[in-house]
Amino acid sequence: MAEFFRPPPLGFLLRSVDAFPAERDRADLKTIRNAIDRLKRGRIVGIFPEGGIRDGARSLLEGAPLRPGAATLAQIADVPVVPCVILGTDRFYAKKQWLPLRRTPVWIAFGKPIACFRELQKSQARERIESELAAAFKYLYAELREKFRLTADDLPLSPRERTGSCKASAPIAKPAADNLSGCPTIGRRSLRSIGSTTVDSLLCASINWLHRRHPLNGHSRQEMERYLTTCERLSPQEYYVAAQANGRNGASKPAVNSIRDSRMAKLSWRSPIETAFAANNTARVDFFRTDARTWTEAPTVFMLHALMSSSPTGYYRWAEKFNRLGWNACFVHLPYHFSRVPTGYWNGELAITPNLIRNAEGIRQGVIELRQIMESLREHGCREFGVLATSYGGWIGALLTLVESDFRFVALMSPIVNVEQAIWHSPAARRIRRELVQANIERVLVARHFHLSSPLHCRPVCDPARILFVTGEFDSIAPPAEIEAIQQTWHGSELLRVRQGHFGHRMMRETIAHLKHRGDL
Repeated sequence: MAEFFRPPPLGFLLRSVDAFPAERDRADLKTIRNAIDRLKRGRIVGIFPEGGIRDGARSLLEGAPLRPGAATLAQIADVPVVPCVILGTDRFYAKKQWLPLRRTPVWIAFGKPIACFRELQKSQARERIESELAAAFKYLYAELREKFRLTADDLPLSPRERTGSCKASAPIAKPAADNLSGCPTIGRRSLRSIGSTTVDSLLCASINWLHRRHPLNGHSRQEMERYLTTCERLSPQEYYVAAQANGRNGASKPAVNSIRDSRMAKLSWRSPIETAFAANNTARVDFFRTDARTWTEAPTVFMLHALMSSSPTGYYRWAEKFNRLGWNACFVHLPYHFSRVPTGYWNGELAITPNLIRNAEGIRQGVIELRQIMESLREHGCREFGVLATSYGGWIGALLTLVESDFRFVALMSPIVNVEQAIWHSPAARRIRRELVQANIERVLVARHFHLSSPLHCRPVCDPARILFVTGEFDSIAPPAEIEAIQQTWHGSELLRVRQGHFGHRMMRETIAHLKHRGDL
C-alpha cells in the first residue's frame, strides 16, 4: 500500500518495521524484485491478497476472487506459501477502540505450508497454488469461527457499521435493494429463512440418526491409509477411468439399442465398481427419448438426484418437459439409491456414512457409470450433453466436469463442492465427525484425497462458462459461501442465488428458467 509510505513520518515508521511499499492496483516491478530477492535470501514476505481490509462480498472469506501475486512470487522464488487469516482488525475503524486501557480482540490462524508444485507447468502450478490458498482461507475462517464461537459482530464489517452510523432496526434484518443507506431492514425473507433453516435442521437430524447405524471399526484408520496410498498419486483422469479403458473383464456397457423401441427405456448393466452389496453392483438409468427416428441427433441431459431423494416422479415430469424442448433426458440411479438399495437399508443411506472409503468409491462409481453411458451414446451419434444435478448429484456432476468436456450446460444446484467443509463443519455430518475422531482419522489424512473428490480443490476440463452454480441463500449444508468460492475459483462460471434452504422445489424451476434465458435450452 504505497500511499501509506508517502508521508515521511509514516513512511519512516513502516520501513523501520521492515515493511516496503506495494501498489494496490498495478504490477510494480521494483516491488516484485524486492520481494523475490528477500524470499531467495530466506526471509519472510507477508502479502495481503485482498489489497486491504475487506468485508462482505469483497472479502476472500466470502468468495471474492484471489488477487494474483502470491502464487507467482512463490513459484519464481521456489518457496512455499503459508496461508493466514486475521479477524478483528476492522474493529479499529471505531475511534473508541483506540482508547487507552481498552483491549480489542484480534484472532489469527495459520495453515499448513502450500508447496509450489515444481512438477506442474507454470500456469497449472499457479492455478493449483491459488486453489489451495482459497480453500485454506475458507477452512481457517471456519476454524476460527468454530473454535472461538465468533458472533456476527466479530466478523468483518464495513467502516459504516463499525463506526455505529448504521444500525439494524431488528435482530433479524436484511439489506434492502432500494435502501441507499445500506442499513438492514426487515423483510419476508426472514420468515423464509427461518422456515428453510427449520427444514434443513430436521433433515440433518434424520441423517445423523441414520449415521449411528454405521460405526467405524478398529481397523478403519489403517484401511484409510492403504486406500489413500493407492489413490493419492492418481490424477482425476486415472481415478475416474472408464472400465473398458482400464482393461477390466466382465464389466458390460449400457446397451442403448432398445431406446428406439420405447419412449422410456430402462437401461441396466454391470457396474465397473464392485461393492459389498450386490444390489448396488448393477447400474441403472431411465432414458426418455425425443423422437424414435431422430433421438440420436438430439442432445441428452443427465438428471442427477439429491441424496436420499424421496421419489423419481418429479424428475420424470421434468424429463417429459425436456423431451418437448427437443432433448433426450436420462434419469440416473446413483449408487445406493432407488433400484440399487440393498435390502434392510433406506434409500441412499449407504451413499454417505462415516465410512469415507465407501463414500469415495460410491462417488467414483457414479462418475465412471456416467462416462460409460456418455460413451455408449457417442457411439450412436449423440455428441452434446447437459447436466442437471442436485446436492449429492451435484457433487458427482461437478466431478464429471474434471474428466468430460462435451457439455452444452452443467447446472449444479446446491452441490457439495468442498469436502473439507462437508465433513468437518456441516450439520449433516456431526455423527461422521464423532466417528472419525474416535477412529483417530485426522483432517490431514482425509485431505490427501481432495484432489480427486473435492471440486473446490480441482479444475474442470470443460469450458467453465458452461457451468452454472445455483445456491440456496439459506442453505446450511452446502453454504452459499462455499458455492461462491468455487464459482470464483472456476473462472468464467456463473452463480444463481435462490431463496430457499438445501431442501426445496423452487431451485429446480428457477434453474431451468435461467437456462432457457441463457439460451442453453
